Amino acid sequence: MTDQPNSGPTGDVRGPADYEFPISRDQLNRGAPKDAIPAIVDPKFADDWSDLGGSSAALSLSAEDDVIGVERDGEARAYPLSILNWHEVVNDEFAGPLLVTYCPLCGSGVTAERRVDGEVTRFGVSGLLWNSDLVMYDEKTASLWSQLIGTAIRGPRAGTSLSFVPSTLTTWGAWTETHPQTQVLLPPPESGTIAEDGSRSYGRDPYRGYDSSESIGIGYNDFQDDRLHPKAWVVGVRHGGQAKAYPTTELGFDATVEDTVGGLSIVVTTTDEGSLAAYERAVDDETLSFSNAGPMHLRAGGSRWNKVSGRAVDGPFEGTTLTRANDRSELFWFAWADFYPDTEVYRSDE
Repeated sequence: MTDQPNSGPTGDVRGPADYEFPISRDQLNRGAPKDAIPAIVDPKFADDWSDLGGSSAALSLSAEDDVIGVERDGEARAYPLSILNWHEVVNDEFAGPLLVTYCPLCGSGVTAERRVDGEVTRFGVSGLLWNSDLVMYDEKTASLWSQLIGTAIRGPRAGTSLSFVPSTLTTWGAWTETHPQTQVLLPPPESGTIAEDGSRSYGRDPYRGYDSSESIGIGYNDFQDDRLHPKAWVVGVRHGGQAKAYPTTELGFDATVEDTVGGLSIVVTTTDEGSLAAYERAVDDETLSFSNAGPMHLRAGGSRWNKVSGRAVDGPFEGTTLTRANDRSELFWFAWADFYPDTEVYRSDE
């Protein structure tokens, strides 16, 4: 834990580091009562959903279903959005205390170490929104935390940030292809929630149509940056005083581009289904040159690298994993630009 926003922007890029914490209460909007969206506090996992019983027996995972994937200490877990849409916060114990979060309004997945003041704590959903983004609370200090920047915005730990953990927003099919031994989160009631009866209708998407509409959140947002559609999917990279957004609309599907952000050499890539990821190009003090090598792979240094995991699958770098250049999943353009209004936007004709 640090007393400043984690790896925040420097130089002349306006972003979270420019906010004065604590923010004023009138910047928060009430979206729901506290814990009305019940955080998962006792997660359970299995190889798939084939053995679900009771009211969950009809549920299934298809290859096209979206998940947040996390790999730690050689093991992998997947957290389906069909669950996270209803619960938003998972308090897990996975190679250490892990916090997995998803804000359906911003399309943002953020994973982090689940510690405050160096001690393990539990997080819940406050029901408040800031910039249309999920605001969490921690049980240890009752501080309020912005999900997207992983920073406490009100309360005793205001200005403190969580330590991010790399994660990937992708499909169940792509994740299992890369991580065949993965475990997947089971829906409540198999997994326990902060509420006594926290199960929901997981076969129904409560945000259906939202990702293609012009509407932002539940109101209270005067976003006016029209460089992209507000719901365009982007991956954001920030480094050395610069922030830049890479939209699928400019990259296309099954694409790879090299770029530099604030002096950091990166490669940004999409799969054939549109999943976005950004990686640092430096490996063992050598800056590699990457090209596209099919729907799921990059090529550099004589090796093929998986786009989802960033791991080399053959050649001289086999087993090596690239360092992520984005510290949160792909997300909606309005959400990235709300927090980083001076961001640049990648254009394919650059």
